[in-house]
Amino acid sequence: MILAVLDDLMFSVKIKTAAKTLGAEVYFERSPGSALDTIRAKAPTLVIFDLDSVKMKPVDTVAAMKADPALCEIPTLGFVSHVHADTIAAARAAGIDQVLARSAFVDRLGSILAP
Repeated sequence: MILAVLDDLMFSVKIKTAAKTLGAEVYFERSPGSALDTIRAKAPTLVIFDLDSVKMKPVDTVAAMKADPALCEIPTLGFVSHVHADTIAAARAAGIDQVLARSAFVDRLGSILAP
């Protein structure tokens, strides 16, 4: 199961559509205060973050995940506008495993979600 931590409706639809086509199981977390609890409870194989989301505080969540011995090995992937170099740098400093531009994320969505 893949967990997507985001509040962007357009990307939620893109991910849901691709997941349905591939038969992949994706759970969406839209509550910023519950992301870590959901990660602990669901034990996902990948956590996807919309790094541009202000509401979801993705960089803080990644940092907390990577500091937690029980969660630090869970792979993380973030997508972000390519012009937000400061956000990309902050996500990398927090320990995110992979960062993709929004367009690259959409282009690779099938391979990202493939079971």
